[in-house]
Amino acid sequence: MRYFNKFLIFVMVNFFAISAHAGWLDLNMTQGVTDISQEVFGLHMLILWICVVIGVIVFGAMFWSILMHRKSKGVKPATFHESTSLEFLWTIVPFVILIGMAVPATKTLIKMYDHSDSEIHIKITGYQWLWQYEYLNSDVAFYSKLSTPYNEIYNKEKKNINYLQEVDNELIVPINKKIRFLLTSNDVLHAWWVPDLALKKDAIPGFINEMSVVINEPGIYRGRCAELCGRHHGFMPIVIKAVEEKEYNEWLANASDKKTSGIAKINK
Repeated sequence: MRYFNKFLIFVMVNFFAISAHAGWLDLNMTQGVTDISQEVFGLHMLILWICVVIGVIVFGAMFWSILMHRKSKGVKPATFHESTSLEFLWTIVPFVILIGMAVPATKTLIKMYDHSDSEIHIKITGYQWLWQYEYLNSDVAFYSKLSTPYNEIYNKEKKNINYLQEVDNELIVPINKKIRFLLTSNDVLHAWWVPDLALKKDAIPGFINEMSVVINEPGIYRGRCAELCGRHHGFMPIVIKAVEEKEYNEWLANASDKKTSGIAKINK
């Protein structure tokens, strides 16, 4: 028992030491800047704490039984068998817990798949290894590829803070507008993933996937391809710049010259 108490003290001290560290929060899921991402984060935390409570109860009961009913204390094992009431209880309780988690999760999923009333439509096409963006409400279309200098990649220069997360052409979108993305691929499987916006979909050749978002706050949000798509898989970042509607309209009016006619080459 003395050693067990020391072990508990050791675990608690280290737990609180790690929790107090600023980097501890980086291990958690990002809360994001959309209503859906906030809901997803809330579900994540709800289910996490449900699992923590279940773990504490189950392992607490198990360790208590091991310690308090060990042979060295002279405890004799019980001879009882099945208990219908107990079996019914540990069947119905997990069922109720699962239903309690499924109901809010289903509501959030329904919202995630509701693309109605979208005001802006953008087609995204994945290439090896860059993205093409087409604003379907206008004639604006352009390619977005990695802009990190290769001297940084080959360690000839110091890496900047946005190493491998910067592009030559950012995707410009307005805040407080529902944006619908149509996602496909021109060659192999890709996946368009922006954690801050709770957006992640596969880009599949010959197939169109849909997703939509309303961004609440201006800012720059970064993502990446999340599907292993070849040797430059790690070199196709996503950068979204969310701006006020007025700034977006001004950019859109001056962006027609960005329409491209061929696939841009990756820097060499």
